[in-house]
Amino acid sequence: MSPVQSALLLLLTPLASATLIALFLRRQGALAQWISVAAAAIICALSLQFVFNGTDVNASLEWLRFGNFTVSLGFKIDALARLMMFVVGFVGFLIHVFSMGYMHDDAARARFFGGLSIFMFSMLGIVVADSLFMIFIFWELVGFSSYLLIGHYLQKQSAADAAKKAFIVNRIGDFGFLLGIVWTYWAFGTTNLNELAFKAGAAGTVISAALPLLLFCGAMGKSAQMPLHVWLPDAMEGPTPVSALIHAATMVAAGVYMLCRINFLMVPEALNVIAAIGTVTAVYAALCAVVQRDIKKVLAYSTLSQLGYMVAAFGLGSLPGPVLGWANDVHNAVTVAPAIAAGVGAAMFHLTTHAFFKALLFLGSGSVIHGCHHEQDIFKMGGLRKTMPITFLTFTIGVLAIVGFPFLAGFFSKDAILYLAFKKNTVIFIALAGTAVLTSFYMVRMWKIVFFGEARSESAKHAHESSLVMTLPLMLLAGLSISGGYPAIFGKLAGSVMSLVPDAHNDHAAHPIILGTSLAVMILGAGAAWLFYRTSGEDALESKSGGLFRGLVTLKESFDSAYDYYVAKIQQRFAMLLNFLEQIFLAGLIIRGCAGLVGLVGLGVRALHVGSLHAYVYWFLLGAVLMWGFAAGVF
Repeated sequence: MSPVQSALLLLLTPLASATLIALFLRRQGALAQWISVAAAAIICALSLQFVFNGTDVNASLEWLRFGNFTVSLGFKIDALARLMMFVVGFVGFLIHVFSMGYMHDDAARARFFGGLSIFMFSMLGIVVADSLFMIFIFWELVGFSSYLLIGHYLQKQSAADAAKKAFIVNRIGDFGFLLGIVWTYWAFGTTNLNELAFKAGAAGTVISAALPLLLFCGAMGKSAQMPLHVWLPDAMEGPTPVSALIHAATMVAAGVYMLCRINFLMVPEALNVIAAIGTVTAVYAALCAVVQRDIKKVLAYSTLSQLGYMVAAFGLGSLPGPVLGWANDVHNAVTVAPAIAAGVGAAMFHLTTHAFFKALLFLGSGSVIHGCHHEQDIFKMGGLRKTMPITFLTFTIGVLAIVGFPFLAGFFSKDAILYLAFKKNTVIFIALAGTAVLTSFYMVRMWKIVFFGEARSESAKHAHESSLVMTLPLMLLAGLSISGGYPAIFGKLAGSVMSLVPDAHNDHAAHPIILGTSLAVMILGAGAAWLFYRTSGEDALESKSGGLFRGLVTLKESFDSAYDYYVAKIQQRFAMLLNFLEQIFLAGLIIRGCAGLVGLVGLGVRALHVGSLHAYVYWFLLGAVLMWGFAAGVF
């Protein structure tokens, strides 16, 4: 099988699965799940084949032609795409397996697995696309499939509202993304990534910083960056495997991946804005996570914060590479502007390790929820380390990885970002270090309350360990959360992207500072949470520091309140004004006025039909006189 055929099989397998389920298996959940899982296994196998063979693919086919304008669809598979392909394929397969146990009793299981397949098709389309136009097509399909999955529980109004909110907020970002694509074509005459890289490199710069910032709008929506972050916490209304697949490992990472794909279009002014937005998002989301009671919402705000880390890392990458100690011999398979290569490397490194430990944490929370009979309030859990030992052990590894425990995956990738910030921007370095303190604080808070002490509800008292089909993915992800940051593992997955990762070890002056900072923030946050929170049924922060707690809750709700105010007081009233003007002028004066005038003319003409031959002769003569007058020029 040729590389192009393998790429086609990779892309079309989940589409075939979704089509088969939608057309023939809507009432056969067991068969539908096996077909979807088999499709995910094929994707995983092909992804591993591409990774281990190091196969590059550059192929395109003309799809549409309008005069001189042509639209081509094709594949661009290089080291960057292979790394993301592995994340989507391998983590996606484990989530499919986990879903077999989690969704076993769901009446709409077939619809759920069909949604997973169409999502995998859409996500892989973004990964292998060779043009911005093709990326946008699959970008919208990802939005559609996530809408279906978030709103899976049709009987819940909150799920329907969350699905609509995610869809609408993402369309706002996608509108800016589309404008950026149109501007790119207008400026360069193409949206093909290879051609853009060549032309942008030849030009030396982009026409305006507004162009990359418009493209960044798409990433702001998909990767939930402020102020378009409000949809992601509400999206936890979907099934937990959906949260693991979409909101931890793949869809929310698509924005970061897209930025790395178009890195050659970036200019310093745009990168500064991107770094600032990522940093603010990281800090804000970490503060919000501290006051969450829902186990999935703690992880949702954690995801927001970690995505902010990745976006900030990308924006910080404008520092020249040699200062950071990464190899300057970038492989031809990855088209990276040398000025921001370090940002691409750091962002993709953390994207990969985050996919491992955050998918583990989400699936671990799903195991907890399943074992506690769908209880999600962490203050109604407790004592689960005894009744759910495998979940406890794997979840603990995920917590240690995300807080940056030495020699786990998160330790290496987070240090790369902190090192980049240390060399580039002191303010951002301090902010990201503070975010790391908060990350340790809220993760250890959740871990201690859920697994230690005594059971605080009937659901927790009768909790049970999940089945092997649910715990096996946890164990595999725990292994990657431990080993995924080592060069022997990540280097094999990342290929030449590995050479872009900033390495503090080569900077003997900065390395002790980064290592000390990393250990200090982890110990400070984890120790504070362990000492502050008791294994009782109340939130210690709320009871002991009510003002701070209420302030953080207000901060969390401020964006939704602002959007609600805007919609109710500005947008709705503007819509009412437009409706009033439409009723008065368009529907009233123009449409009804013209109709009334025609009606009056009709009444007048109808009055002429009196049924008298003499009257008709007079009208005939009058008409003949008028025609003679016009013909003779009298009038």
